[in-house]
Amino acid sequence: MDMAVTIKDVAKQASVSVATVSRILNNLPGYSEETKQKVVKVIDELGYQPNAIARGLINKKTKTIGVLFPHVSDLFASEILAGIDDVAHELDYSVIICKTDKDGIRTMKYLQTLREKQVDGIIIVSEYMTDEYYELLNKMNIPVVLVATKSNYDIPYIKVDDYQAAYEAVTYLINKGHQHIGMISGTENDHMSTIPRVNGYEQALQDAGLHVSDGAIAYGDFGFQSGIHCMDTLLRQNQSLTAVFCASDEMAIGALSCLYKYGIKVPEEMSVVGYDNTATAKKAIPPLTTIEQPLYKMGRRAFEMLVKGEVKMNTIYPHRIIERHTVAEQRHVRLVHK
Repeated sequence: MDMAVTIKDVAKQASVSVATVSRILNNLPGYSEETKQKVVKVIDELGYQPNAIARGLINKKTKTIGVLFPHVSDLFASEILAGIDDVAHELDYSVIICKTDKDGIRTMKYLQTLREKQVDGIIIVSEYMTDEYYELLNKMNIPVVLVATKSNYDIPYIKVDDYQAAYEAVTYLINKGHQHIGMISGTENDHMSTIPRVNGYEQALQDAGLHVSDGAIAYGDFGFQSGIHCMDTLLRQNQSLTAVFCASDEMAIGALSCLYKYGIKVPEEMSVVGYDNTATAKKAIPPLTTIEQPLYKMGRRAFEMLVKGEVKMNTIYPHRIIERHTVAEQRHVRLVHK
């Protein structure tokens, strides 16, 4: 294929105007079926590929979507991005991925960049919507969908019920006979994921007539290293724990690593439940019992909502417990960690 072929070459070969070729490329009216067939034949013969920006000048679409996600578990983000990327490929869209930071400065910078790139829509993953972000998005006047988060504004979102999912995870451990249950949580004061999950954890204990022990919650950042650190902290702070609920699979894998280092057997001496059901949960040793969020489906659905203009609805996706091999019935007291 000759990469130098232009829309002018097509117009000249087909004996029509450049405007007519543009109209045909963008499915606009104003030409006969005979003319269309002639132009399509020439496009095929010359191997012309219309430039996305050139197309965008006509139909105001760049076929590009921006995706913003903050510093969260890489495994979590990759599952959502896989769903977005697959449907983008199917629909011939491009995706600009922007990894934001905790302070929000990078988020504003990326939003400005996406505005300049004239993206057709934005997906925001697991990030808190500030007034500043919202004002800029309003000025951009393009569709926005939130994934694994929601806001105080009228922006559609796709997520699971974090409170209910955490409640069920802890209730599952209680039903297995555990009474001393710790929690490795995400970023402290995070309103979107951390607080609902901590509230679900605490309510499940209270409803079972159990109290939240001192030193039973440790806060990480959803990542592997913080899982190691938090598990170490819990072992030192609360030696009666027989189970721990982790707010991400990545932190749960970190917890397993810490327990292995101390020679504490999972699940015989300590039961562990994760959150997300990322690919790594199956690969863990032992394979991780976890709460499934349908992350891939959530990513796909967010993209479909944007491109199909279905941005007036919120979707709560179902979660479920995936049982593997990190939870045991509590029949004896775990050996005290030294």
